[in-house]
Amino acid sequence: MHDMPDADPALNRLAEAARADLALLGFPAAPWSPPLATETGLPVDDVAIVGGGQSGITIAAQFIWDGLSVSLFDAAPAGEEGPWTTFARMEELRTPKTLVGNEFNVANLSVRRWFETRYGEAAWQALPRIPRTDWKAYLDWYASVFGIRIANETRVIEIAPEGPLLAVTTECRGRTERRLARTVVLATGFDGAGAWQVPGFIGEALPRHRYDHTNGPVDFTRLKGRRVGVLGHGASAFDNAIKALQSGATSVDLCFRRKKLPRTNPLRAMESPLLMTHFPELSDLTRWQIARFFRRSDQPPPLRSFETALSMQGFRLRPATPWLAVREVKDGVEVETPQGVLIFDHLLLATGLHVDPALRPELRNIAGRAKTWGDCFKPPMGEEDDRLAQLPYLDQHFAFEPKDPAEDWLTRIFAFNSLSAVSQGPHSTSISGHRHALPRLVRGVERRLLLDREHSLLPELEAYSPNDLGVAEDFEEGFNLDMSQPAAARAS
Repeated sequence: MHDMPDADPALNRLAEAARADLALLGFPAAPWSPPLATETGLPVDDVAIVGGGQSGITIAAQFIWDGLSVSLFDAAPAGEEGPWTTFARMEELRTPKTLVGNEFNVANLSVRRWFETRYGEAAWQALPRIPRTDWKAYLDWYASVFGIRIANETRVIEIAPEGPLLAVTTECRGRTERRLARTVVLATGFDGAGAWQVPGFIGEALPRHRYDHTNGPVDFTRLKGRRVGVLGHGASAFDNAIKALQSGATSVDLCFRRKKLPRTNPLRAMESPLLMTHFPELSDLTRWQIARFFRRSDQPPPLRSFETALSMQGFRLRPATPWLAVREVKDGVEVETPQGVLIFDHLLLATGLHVDPALRPELRNIAGRAKTWGDCFKPPMGEEDDRLAQLPYLDQHFAFEPKDPAEDWLTRIFAFNSLSAVSQGPHSTSISGHRHALPRLVRGVERRLLLDREHSLLPELEAYSPNDLGVAEDFEEGFNLDMSQPAAARAS
């Protein structure tokens, strides 16, 4: 695809048109919460959002629209928020282009209007799915329309109670700072529930230069002329295999435990508006069983990645080939499998996420205090799952629930990330789920803020006294206005 000749000025005009549309719809609302003064002078935000990716900026846009003060933190440098320009290596999104919905029904905010402005209407019609890098460019444009500012290279290292507020401690380039917020939203994506996992039998047996996790930085230039082994069968496995071969790897063997690849993506069956909107109202048993179904069935790799990999010279697909042991030898790495020993020079590990909230610094004060599914639900015999049992038992608005009712501060923290997979469903924080799940989150946060101010509502109402009629304050009841005079004369 090629940019239209006037793409840049056209996108600027589109941004202005989107802002005009928002203004017609009352954006932004007047600030609702009065500024809160603290003895220490620290600023207090209505909402602190951890994560500046697609979820973080969409959530921030809605809160700004509703007149709330927002701070937004992301550990990545500017332009690298989310996975899109770092470890995401697929050519296009998996989500169908018609299921993208973070535009709040404002057509000029939509990715379709952005794409057609940049590339032309015919390009959109011919597009099967949105290219990954274009999606990131659209998100950056979207944030600019709302004037969203992200504190980049800023990692949240602690969330703790401070009186009726939450103290958010951040670290930026070696400098530690604290901010205060009434509520916190965790929009930290798929890895928000733990850390990317290197299997212990690999990490303990091999020096670090012999392997990389696919959800992290990989120096593909080092793989030129090398024999590469990939462990895993999902999108990340195929995308990294393709990248390795494009970078000059001699061969790539993609190995996985299953006897055959999954053929069906069950997420497509879950993308009903009713189901995505009301999923938390399902019974605990149904939600648990759906989560277990997704764990068992998994997803196939994207069709384009699958077909591209199979077409490349040097690619080999090895089903029913789990890795049993690894060891470094003189000419590379020996991998023991049920199919015999394989020899590689380098390993790429598409082994997913290790679920452990305590591994996330922003969750260390929360893990152990918040209810988990293991605390609240006893699955039927044969349906136990230790991984799912570690996930928090969130309320219908994504808020944590405390084990000890005295620790009510936990209800001010909302997990709009992979921690919500059982409570809110596998789709809730995906691109296709934003339109339906985000309003639920917003209602929960704003409900919390309203209840915090319940005691002050009546005094504020009684003190509210603008002169809507515009007449003098000494206007006496019963004074006889002469309605035949001009309005200006009557007002004076």
